[in-house]
Amino acid sequence: MIIALDYDKTYTRDPDMWNMFIEDAIKRNHEVICVTMRYPSEGDDVEKTIGRYCTIIYTERRAKEQCLLKLNIYPDIWIDDSPFWIYKDGIM
Repeated sequence: MIIALDYDKTYTRDPDMWNMFIEDAIKRNHEVICVTMRYPSEGDDVEKTIGRYCTIIYTERRAKEQCLLKLNIYPDIWIDDSPFWIYKDGIM
């Protein structure tokens, strides 16, 4: 199963809990990816935190689903505090 996890206001609300979740999911042969609308240039804190546990995909304010489709990644589960950003572009 592929689990797409948002960073801002999702992971950041309880990083320790999410780190345990990611580690447990990986032990169970699932894949967790962090999908954030940030630009890579805004990702220092992302890399230093969740980046130690999983792959990070920066969508650069584009709709998350479309970005992942272009990469042939099809999440089974989305975890996001603002799910409309999965389908809608942010302010560019």
